[in-house]
Amino acid sequence: MSHSAAVVATVVVAAAAAAQTPSRPLDIYYTPTRQVVAEAMLELAGTRADDVVYDLGSGDGRLVILAAQLHGAQGVGFELQPSLVAQSRQSAVDADVADRVRFVEADLRTADLAQATVVLLYLSTSLTRELTPKLLRELRPGARIVSQQFLLADRAPDRSVTVEGATLHLWTVPPR
Repeated sequence: MSHSAAVVATVVVAAAAAAQTPSRPLDIYYTPTRQVVAEAMLELAGTRADDVVYDLGSGDGRLVILAAQLHGAQGVGFELQPSLVAQSRQSAVDADVADRVRFVEADLRTADLAQATVVLLYLSTSLTRELTPKLLRELRPGARIVSQQFLLADRAPDRSVTVEGATLHLWTVPPR
Protein backbone atom coordinates (compact mmCIF):
# COMPACT_ATOMS: atom_id res chain seq x y z
CA MET A 1 0.00 0.00 0.00
CA SER A 2 1.39 3.41 -0.93
CA HIS A 3 1.87 6.12 1.70
CA SER A 4 -1.03 8.17 0.28
CA ALA A 5 -3.30 5.11 0.30
CA ALA A 6 -2.34 4.41 3.92
CA VAL A 7 -3.15 8.00 4.87
CA VAL A 8 -6.52 7.79 3.11
CA ALA A 9 -7.27 4.46 4.85
CA THR A 10 -6.40 5.98 8.24
CA VAL A 11 -8.64 8.99 7.58
CA VAL A 12 -11.52 6.73 6.49
CA VAL A 13 -11.19 4.55 9.61
CA ALA A 14 -11.01 7.62 11.87
CA ALA A 15 -14.03 9.20 10.18
CA ALA A 16 -16.05 5.99 10.53
CA ALA A 17 -15.13 5.74 14.21
CA ALA A 18 -16.04 9.38 14.79
CA ALA A 19 -19.49 8.72 13.36
CA GLN A 20 -20.09 5.93 15.88
CA THR A 21 -21.69 6.62 19.21
CA PRO A 22 -20.60 5.11 22.52
CA SER A 23 -22.27 1.86 23.53
CA ARG A 24 -23.79 3.56 26.60
CA PRO A 25 -24.28 7.15 27.74
CA LEU A 26 -21.12 8.84 28.96
CA ASP A 27 -20.67 9.55 32.67
CA ILE A 28 -17.93 12.07 32.04
CA TYR A 29 -16.62 13.96 29.06
CA TYR A 30 -13.11 13.88 27.70
CA THR A 31 -10.78 16.46 29.15
CA PRO A 32 -7.18 15.93 28.05
CA THR A 33 -4.52 15.64 30.74
CA ARG A 34 -1.72 18.10 30.10
CA GLN A 35 1.61 16.49 29.17
CA VAL A 36 3.45 17.67 32.30
CA VAL A 37 0.64 16.35 34.51
CA ALA A 38 0.53 13.03 32.64
CA GLU A 39 4.27 12.58 33.16
CA ALA A 40 3.91 13.50 36.84
CA MET A 41 1.13 10.90 37.30
CA LEU A 42 3.43 8.19 35.95
CA GLU A 43 6.30 9.41 38.14
CA LEU A 44 4.10 9.50 41.25
CA ALA A 45 3.08 5.89 40.55
CA GLY A 46 6.76 4.94 40.31
CA THR A 47 6.08 3.44 36.86
CA ARG A 48 8.68 0.87 35.76
CA ALA A 49 9.27 -1.32 32.73
CA ASP A 50 7.70 -4.33 34.48
CA ASP A 51 4.42 -2.48 35.12
CA VAL A 52 1.09 -2.97 33.39
CA VAL A 53 -0.57 0.45 33.37
CA TYR A 54 -4.35 0.73 33.00
CA ASP A 55 -6.00 4.05 32.25
CA LEU A 56 -9.72 4.00 33.04
CA GLY A 57 -11.36 6.53 30.74
CA SER A 58 -8.25 6.76 28.57
CA GLY A 59 -9.40 9.55 26.24
CA ASP A 60 -6.76 10.08 23.56
CA GLY A 61 -4.50 7.42 25.08
CA ARG A 62 -1.65 9.72 26.06
CA LEU A 63 -1.12 8.26 29.57
CA VAL A 64 -0.79 4.68 28.36
CA ILE A 65 1.39 5.74 25.43
CA LEU A 66 3.66 7.79 27.71
CA ALA A 67 3.96 4.84 30.12
CA ALA A 68 5.30 2.76 27.22
CA GLN A 69 7.51 5.52 25.77
CA LEU A 70 9.04 6.88 28.97
CA HIS A 71 9.09 3.80 31.21
CA GLY A 72 8.92 0.81 28.85
CA ALA A 73 5.70 -0.38 30.54
CA GLN A 74 2.83 -2.32 28.99
CA GLY A 75 -0.52 -0.54 28.99
CA VAL A 76 -4.24 -0.81 28.40
CA GLY A 77 -6.68 2.06 27.95
CA PHE A 78 -10.43 1.67 28.47
CA GLU A 79 -12.61 4.22 26.69
CA LEU A 80 -16.27 4.35 25.62
CA GLN A 81 -15.96 6.85 22.76
CA PRO A 82 -15.13 4.98 19.53
CA SER A 83 -13.46 8.02 17.96
CA LEU A 84 -11.06 8.35 20.90
CA VAL A 85 -10.26 4.63 20.80
CA ALA A 86 -9.43 4.93 17.08
CA GLN A 87 -7.34 8.04 17.74
CA SER A 88 -5.49 6.27 20.58
CA ARG A 89 -4.71 3.26 18.44
CA GLN A 90 -3.33 5.45 15.67
CA SER A 91 -1.32 7.51 18.16
CA ALA A 92 0.21 4.30 19.53
CA VAL A 93 1.27 3.32 16.00
CA ASP A 94 2.67 6.80 15.37
CA ALA A 95 4.58 6.66 18.69
CA ASP A 96 5.95 3.20 17.81
CA VAL A 97 4.49 1.59 20.96
CA ALA A 98 1.55 -0.32 19.46
CA ASP A 99 3.28 -3.58 20.42
CA ARG A 100 3.15 -2.59 24.13
CA VAL A 101 -0.25 -0.92 24.45
CA ARG A 102 -3.83 -1.61 23.50
CA PHE A 103 -7.05 0.33 23.67
CA VAL A 104 -10.38 -1.28 24.42
CA GLU A 105 -13.77 0.24 23.66
CA ALA A 106 -15.46 -0.69 26.92
CA ASP A 107 -17.13 0.64 30.02
CA LEU A 108 -14.46 1.07 32.69
CA ARG A 109 -16.89 -0.46 35.21
CA THR A 110 -16.55 -3.82 33.45
CA ALA A 111 -12.77 -3.75 33.01
CA ASP A 112 -10.98 -6.73 34.53
CA LEU A 113 -8.27 -5.07 36.62
CA ALA A 114 -6.47 -8.22 37.77
CA GLN A 115 -3.38 -7.71 35.56
CA ALA A 116 -2.87 -4.01 36.34
CA THR A 117 -0.01 -2.91 38.57
CA VAL A 118 -0.77 0.81 38.05
CA VAL A 119 -4.22 2.33 37.50
CA LEU A 120 -4.62 5.95 36.38
CA LEU A 121 -7.83 7.94 36.84
CA TYR A 122 -9.12 11.38 35.88
CA LEU A 123 -12.83 10.88 36.21
CA SER A 124 -15.28 12.65 38.57
CA THR A 125 -15.96 12.60 42.30
CA SER A 126 -18.92 10.24 41.99
CA LEU A 127 -17.33 7.85 39.48
CA THR A 128 -14.05 7.66 41.40
CA ARG A 129 -15.94 6.88 44.61
CA GLU A 130 -18.09 4.31 42.80
CA LEU A 131 -14.99 2.53 41.48
CA THR A 132 -13.20 2.41 44.85
CA PRO A 133 -14.56 -1.01 45.95
CA LYS A 134 -13.79 -2.51 42.52
CA LEU A 135 -10.24 -1.16 42.59
CA LEU A 136 -9.54 -2.49 46.08
CA ARG A 137 -11.19 -5.85 45.34
CA GLU A 138 -9.62 -6.57 41.93
CA LEU A 139 -6.14 -5.06 42.18
CA ARG A 140 -3.35 -7.07 43.76
CA PRO A 141 -1.75 -5.81 46.97
CA GLY A 142 1.03 -3.39 46.07
CA ALA A 143 -0.71 -2.08 42.94
CA ARG A 144 -0.68 1.71 42.73
CA ILE A 145 -3.60 3.98 41.94
CA VAL A 146 -3.08 7.59 40.86
CA SER A 147 -6.02 9.93 40.50
CA GLN A 148 -5.96 13.44 39.18
CA GLN A 149 -8.07 15.64 41.44
CA PHE A 150 -10.63 13.12 42.76
CA LEU A 151 -10.33 11.01 45.93
CA LEU A 152 -11.18 7.37 46.49
CA ALA A 153 -14.10 6.76 48.84
CA ASP A 154 -13.11 6.65 52.51
CA ARG A 155 -9.39 6.30 51.74
CA ALA A 156 -6.79 8.90 52.58
CA PRO A 157 -4.11 9.03 49.88
CA ASP A 158 -0.64 7.75 50.71
CA ARG A 159 0.75 10.85 49.07
CA SER A 160 -0.53 13.91 47.20
CA VAL A 161 1.38 16.36 45.03
CA THR A 162 0.44 19.43 43.03
CA VAL A 163 1.88 19.90 39.55
CA GLU A 164 1.08 23.14 37.73
CA GLY A 165 -2.20 23.48 39.61
CA ALA A 166 -3.26 19.83 39.22
CA THR A 167 -3.50 17.81 42.43
CA LEU A 168 -2.49 14.17 42.08
CA HIS A 169 -3.21 11.49 44.67
CA LEU A 170 -1.46 8.13 45.14
CA TRP A 171 -2.73 5.02 46.92
CA THR A 172 -1.06 1.64 47.23
CA VAL A 173 -3.43 -1.32 47.50
CA PRO A 174 -2.92 -2.78 50.98
CA PRO A 175 -2.43 -6.45 51.83
CA ARG A 176 -5.68 -8.37 52.19
